[in-house]
Amino acid sequence: MIETFGGTVHRSPSPLTEAGRAQLKIDPDHTGSLGIAISEAVEVAAQSDDVKYALGSVLNHVLLHQTIIGEEALLQLAKVGETPDLLVGCTGGGSNFAGLVLPFLGTQLRGGRKTRIIAVEPAACPSLTRGRYAYDFGDTGHMTPLTKMHTLGSTFTPPGFHAGGLRYHGMSPLVSHVYDLGLIEARAYHQKTCFEAGVEFARCEGIVPAPEANHAVRCAIDEALRCKQEGKRETIVFNLSGHGHFDMQAYIDYFEGKLVDQNYDEKELAMALAGLPTVAA
Repeated sequence: MIETFGGTVHRSPSPLTEAGRAQLKIDPDHTGSLGIAISEAVEVAAQSDDVKYALGSVLNHVLLHQTIIGEEALLQLAKVGETPDLLVGCTGGGSNFAGLVLPFLGTQLRGGRKTRIIAVEPAACPSLTRGRYAYDFGDTGHMTPLTKMHTLGSTFTPPGFHAGGLRYHGMSPLVSHVYDLGLIEARAYHQKTCFEAGVEFARCEGIVPAPEANHAVRCAIDEALRCKQEGKRETIVFNLSGHGHFDMQAYIDYFEGKLVDQNYDEKELAMALAGLPTVAA
């Protein structure tokens, strides 16, 4: 699509930047990561007078922008006389998840009804459920400021799985903070069970979810089945953050049995966490 409109797409890590070349020197077949892509983008923007870099996730002002999702959800639920018992969102950098849940959380903190909230992430890149709450760089090349967040380490490279938007080593400072306070829960899923849930959702609702959104679908279905088993009635709200029309190859791979559940590399994770920057108290 980008090429259709005259753009050029370069695979990251690329040989066009210092950050990309450094990673390719380590591994010529590097699978890349969002952290590396950020380093390359920041480098290009910093060295070009006519290029600007727009952040799309993680930082607080982006999350604030996304809260229109939750604000609209509050109004929609009020119109039908419902109050959610559970909120669910897939979580990579944290923007779409926070966009849904922060308005509800704000209502709760101001004395409103307590709502259970679950952040769902991939088991192959589990920054909340497995990461450390510490100051770290937002990119692999260490061009960004230090941010306190749940992180797997800025040099951590997750395995290649289809929910590409969730392949980020860190988590939004705001999401990390509310998780550290115990205001939200976190859960990690493998990709095959998420695609199974996405296919079930598509056949029921007529919408093919993006691989990222499949994580929220999986959790919402599991929680609905729990309610059924316990004989409870709960209102579950989840964020269908995107359609899967650009991810057809992922679904083809799923139906052909080519998708493999991948876990993070324990040794690489240990090395990445060992390299966290030292910050004075």
